[in-house]
Amino acid sequence: MDRRKFIKNTTLASAGLATMSSIPAFATNLFKNNPMEQFKNSDKHKRFRPKHKAGFGGVALGNGFNENPNIECLQSIEAAWDAGIRYFDTSPWYGLGISERRMGLFLKDKKREDYTLSTKVGRILKPHNDFKLERGLWKGQLNFSYEYDYSAAGVRKSVEDSLQRLGVGSLDIVFIHDLSPDNGDMKEDWVKYFDIATKGAMPELTKMREEGLIKGWGFGVNTIEPIIKAIDVADPDIFLSACQYSLIHHADDLNKVFPKASERDISIVVGAPLCAGFLSGKDRYLYGGEFPNGVKEKLTALNRIAKNHKVDLRTAALQFAAAPEVVSAVIPGAHTIQQAQENAASFKATIPSDFWKELKHEKLIEQNAPIPII
Repeated sequence: MDRRKFIKNTTLASAGLATMSSIPAFATNLFKNNPMEQFKNSDKHKRFRPKHKAGFGGVALGNGFNENPNIECLQSIEAAWDAGIRYFDTSPWYGLGISERRMGLFLKDKKREDYTLSTKVGRILKPHNDFKLERGLWKGQLNFSYEYDYSAAGVRKSVEDSLQRLGVGSLDIVFIHDLSPDNGDMKEDWVKYFDIATKGAMPELTKMREEGLIKGWGFGVNTIEPIIKAIDVADPDIFLSACQYSLIHHADDLNKVFPKASERDISIVVGAPLCAGFLSGKDRYLYGGEFPNGVKEKLTALNRIAKNHKVDLRTAALQFAAAPEVVSAVIPGAHTIQQAQENAASFKATIPSDFWKELKHEKLIEQNAPIPII
């Protein structure tokens, strides 16, 4: 029995129906048959963008926060695909190879022109049985360690290694990963790594784009400083800005990054649009293990207004992240069928305009923040 038949013959078909009953009763607008055209990228841009803004992030596939079964992860990717998702993002860092292997196991059977795929460079994986990771987000057994390499040769090797793990023949987008002041391995030395990337990784990725090996490149980071700096010194196409544009926190991206990117026709992929589950009911905020001052109070206010307007807050969070024209994709993660289906459905839902008006009136979102247009 091949892999797809095995998945189909387990719980995919039945579980997909069963999970529908667990969706909040007040989310009456969630499953209206409204097409994703509202969140389709314009084809007038010179730089590469995925076709649709609705995407799938691979952190959970790498056992982020929890050790997730292989079959469950494969089912989640298939559920996303069946729901119309065609942009998939992963990284060697996610589970130290686990996310790429799981994602590739599904995507390798699809026509390459039917989907957009991005991964990341900056860490080279090294075989290491039962590797222990301090401050580790990745759960379960790890059989690889890592070392940083932002050189030209390192970029080439990282891309080749990723293609092997994914089992596909090409990538669309490559992000330089975690070259940022919040990286615990680097801290204040991140600028030294940035200088290496300026001479190595950045020109090499530009060369790979010119050679037709990739369609675009940028940074995948959790702060705005590397993005602004990279725009000044190189010719990037697209950035993955994680943790910086959500209903909870978005002013810096909105007012500092988006205008600068738009001037160069550079687009933004929004990572962690749900704040690592915080906006969808998880008792955590992003990846640091702490709740910053005010975030729980803001969540309470958002939930109150969402309930009054019969809006699913997760749906609102995803549509808010996708609303700016400069945003080319939003990539919530998933490792179950239910999560994948609900995320995809959120891009088809209709949210009343009065909901957004009240958020602005209550100063829960910036006055100049774009909102979805019905």
